[in-house]
Amino acid sequence: MSKLKIGVIISSTRPTRFGEVPAKWILDKANERPEIAAELIDLRDFNLPFFDEAASNAWMPSQNPEAVRWQNKISEFDGFIFVVAEYNRAITGALKNAIDQAYVNWNKKAFGAVGYGTVGAARAIENLRTIGIELQMVSTRSAVHIAGADFFAVHPLGQQNKPMSEIEGSIGNSANDMLDQLVWWAEAAKAAREEENLVSAAAE
Repeated sequence: MSKLKIGVIISSTRPTRFGEVPAKWILDKANERPEIAAELIDLRDFNLPFFDEAASNAWMPSQNPEAVRWQNKISEFDGFIFVVAEYNRAITGALKNAIDQAYVNWNKKAFGAVGYGTVGAARAIENLRTIGIELQMVSTRSAVHIAGADFFAVHPLGQQNKPMSEIEGSIGNSANDMLDQLVWWAEAAKAAREEENLVSAAAE
């Protein structure tokens, strides 16, 4: 089987965001795996409107060219790692809007998450998993939670600005578990999608 194409999605678009730091860290970790070819996906690179289509692309094609460009990008991947900021116990509005701009493009794919904040974005990641169920996605059991002292060690708020390598003793095992599970589920889903496509082609 060819390498799994995994998109690492930065969920915050704020000018002062921290998300690209853990995103680049998990991108490197993912690309160390022989089964994975990971790529960074930055929501800043897509000028998505607030969802304004007549319906989800589950029911009809989207009209906005930027939404279509986003859907085509998501379709390239076998799975995803969401780098999650927590805003008021949920995922960011930017990420929710981006998720809502597509539907069929997410279906039957796997995802994991890396969360950061005082509680490691635990509630936001649970929010994301609930959304994933509706998108017909499968979530890894394990996630990476950069929380508490670890969070303040690497985030500018803590005024220490340590590199991510300084907290790998705390979060490294979670990252390995998440990536192991992501590979398993993404390979299983990819094989099932390919089999489904063969069956559909044979029936035509």
